[in-house]
Amino acid sequence: MTTYLGIDLAWSARNRTGLAALDDDGALVASASVRSDDDVDAFVASASTGRVVAAIDAPLVVPNDSGQRTCERLVNAEFGPYYAGAHSSNRANPLFQRPRGLALSERHGWDVDPASRHRTDVSVAIEVYPHPATITLFGLPTVLRYKRKRGRSVTACRDELLRLMDLMEQHLDAPLLLSTSSRWAQIRDAVAAATRPFHLGAVEDEVDAVLCAYLAWLWGTRDERMRVIGDVDDGYIVVPGRPTVPAVRPSRPVTRPTAATHPPPTPTPPARPGAR
Repeated sequence: MTTYLGIDLAWSARNRTGLAALDDDGALVASASVRSDDDVDAFVASASTGRVVAAIDAPLVVPNDSGQRTCERLVNAEFGPYYAGAHSSNRANPLFQRPRGLALSERHGWDVDPASRHRTDVSVAIEVYPHPATITLFGLPTVLRYKRKRGRSVTACRDELLRLMDLMEQHLDAPLLLSTSSRWAQIRDAVAAATRPFHLGAVEDEVDAVLCAYLAWLWGTRDERMRVIGDVDDGYIVVPGRPTVPAVRPSRPVTRPTAATHPPPTPTPPARPGAR
């Protein structure tokens, strides 16, 4: 018996962490949004049966003192044109002296070496990142902009999050069985009714966690699309396949420069938010 966990782990306990669990067949059986390590551990304990395969959206291995990890540079080179680039993780940030994701894995005895994928006698954890996964799984030309950032309205973020949920229902209902999940229906209702940023903030990480749990299921069932970018020594991110459509940059208003103005700068791909 294997439990597949998706953990959209905030870098610190100040922010929300999304959690999701799939049963041995890959069906969604539980999800939640919490903050503290104690609450994360309680969910893991209550939702897990037998061996665990966990997919964590947070850095696990951060050996570099500055700059980016090699895996982040590789992800940016491939997915940056889709606006799905990765934030820099390094040990100059006190949060990565001992990454929260690694500490979580160590508490529960999860092996974080992707080379352990084919072992069935140990529980494992891998680092994943939902944005590139949506590009490859759903054939998107650019990232879905449901994360709250300056300049994005609640309505725009809400519509993008609903679009993500639609895509998950269309493409991932086998094995997740989202169409029969009462909790998933509650999340959808909450998103549809959202009028304030905190309404979306209360559930968006839970949606990401369900996607992470699906990635855990792909990893645990040895889906050949799952590829490791990087390695356990320098850090890695597991991504399901490669982009299948060309990147399309979002449209923006065209302004004619005058003597007093300058053309707007070329946008750069957004990085992962600190809470991921």
